[in-house]
Amino acid sequence: MKGVTFLVLVVPTASSDRPDGETDHYLVQQCLKGDTRSFRVLYRRHQQRVRSILYQLCDPSALDDLVQDVFLRAWKGLPKFRQSAQFSTWLYRIAWNVASDQRRAVAQGRTRLQVIGSQTLTQYDDPGVTQLHYQDLVKRGLASLSADHRTILVLHDLEEVPQKEVAEILSIPVGTVKSRLFHARAAMRQFLQKEGVQL
Repeated sequence: MKGVTFLVLVVPTASSDRPDGETDHYLVQQCLKGDTRSFRVLYRRHQQRVRSILYQLCDPSALDDLVQDVFLRAWKGLPKFRQSAQFSTWLYRIAWNVASDQRRAVAQGRTRLQVIGSQTLTQYDDPGVTQLHYQDLVKRGLASLSADHRTILVLHDLEEVPQKEVAEILSIPVGTVKSRLFHARAAMRQFLQKEGVQL
């Protein structure tokens, strides 16, 4: 597996080569036959989304290591991958597991959550300092939520993963996703209002 670690580390982050017709399913089949080039394509195709999910759920100082961990687990776990499932759903579940493991590891020294992608900030038109103020507020708001509620908001509202796929990633019913989403949004709204944000 050391060779695979090197293989992943030297992959450029640009997603320039996404050959037409090579679906994730096809690439997984090729990987199972030992084709490392196909795994490089899967890495390029999905690493930015995995990085974004981890950034919003974990301590960002360990981000590069965590991304590597996700793809190493994926490579090792490919033989167990159900071919009927979506590769992206399976991969995001691994990312969520890695994030959960990392959070448990730092629980005693609770690190500050570094969050928020541009999606959340687009709702605020205020430039400069005010935008940074809102960014900090949303960061603190997410950090104040339970891990379950934060995960739901990150996956569904920030990463725009459909509810059905979120349910698969977290192994919970869609009804539970809807319920957690409702409560998470309410808690976030309450936090922002308490901080004086007009919604």
